[in-house]
Amino acid sequence: MKTAKRFAVLFALVMWANSGTTTEAGYCGAARYTCCPTDVCAPSGDYCQAKSSCKTMYKTVREVVWDKREYTCCKTVHDIVFEQVPVTCRKKVFETCYRDECFTVCRPVYQTCYKTVNYTVCKPCYQTCYKDVCYTVRKPVYNTCYRDVCYTVCKPCYQTCYKTCTYKICRPVCETHYRDVCCTGYKTEMQTCYRDVCYTICKPVTTYKEVEVCCGEWKTVVEKIPGPVIEKCVCEPGTYNWDPCTCCCIYTPGCCKKVQVQCPCTTICRKVWCPKTVIRRIPCTTYVTECCTKRIPYTVCHRVPYTFTKRVPYTCTRYVEECRTKQVPYTVSTMVRLTCTRRARSSPAPCRPNAAPPWFPTRSAIW
Repeated sequence: MKTAKRFAVLFALVMWANSGTTTEAGYCGAARYTCCPTDVCAPSGDYCQAKSSCKTMYKTVREVVWDKREYTCCKTVHDIVFEQVPVTCRKKVFETCYRDECFTVCRPVYQTCYKTVNYTVCKPCYQTCYKDVCYTVRKPVYNTCYRDVCYTVCKPCYQTCYKTCTYKICRPVCETHYRDVCCTGYKTEMQTCYRDVCYTICKPVTTYKEVEVCCGEWKTVVEKIPGPVIEKCVCEPGTYNWDPCTCCCIYTPGCCKKVQVQCPCTTICRKVWCPKTVIRRIPCTTYVTECCTKRIPYTVCHRVPYTFTKRVPYTCTRYVEECRTKQVPYTVSTMVRLTCTRRARSSPAPCRPNAAPPWFPTRSAIW
């Protein structure tokens, strides 16, 4: 693409150099009248003969020829460069100290308790079921006859009578009396007392100290590196020369020579650590133990006896005799003879001859 641009520029320069008048500029100067031969420019006698004359003519044909050339291009490449910078670091050193502290613990006290727990059990339950089973039996057929039979019975006849009885009873009579009883009771008296209790508290004390802290920041530095110097072939502009044989201009290219050309510079961005020291105030909090005393109230209960009199009721029971009368029933039985008639069953009819004995099978099923 660059080669085509160069040829176009060279062609334009040649056109500008060989241009004379407006007429001579057409067809790269080949159409100017000053370069025409005398016999061509002479007047023709016969127009028809001149029109029909045959002559070989030449014209300039431009052909685009592509040439492969190698060239070097430069591009900006960013490279990360690491630089070792000594840095002073500080680390924390922990120190273990011990102090005595009073604390309250809870000691487990076990107590055995019982609770009622309901639980479900599976108890087998048996159920007797019955099913109908058909079977064949031989059943005897009896013929029952009745007859009237007279008989005598003695039937008792009961009669209820009453007689008067006198009896004595002892009826209890309750009487309520009172008496004075001396009783001793107790009442609770509350007394508030105080005692001194020592306890320890920790008060925070904050102090500040200045510490040098090494810190810094990363800065980006842009550097330009000049490009390498390379040799490049440069063609000088060619010239157009008139060829009387062909009656046209022939382009003669210029000579090529090598020229040293420097490539564009390369820009590199790298980060540089810039250390600096900063003084900072660091707060340090320490706890100071202080023993304090306070008065704690507590309550003491005393049981104080006292005497009082109360009336207590008591019951005395005595029995009083009373005479009472009641009717006592008694039964008198008398036998009475009665004649009754009843229908008696006669003896059963005889069985049929050659009859099989009765058979009563019994079958039961339990499910």
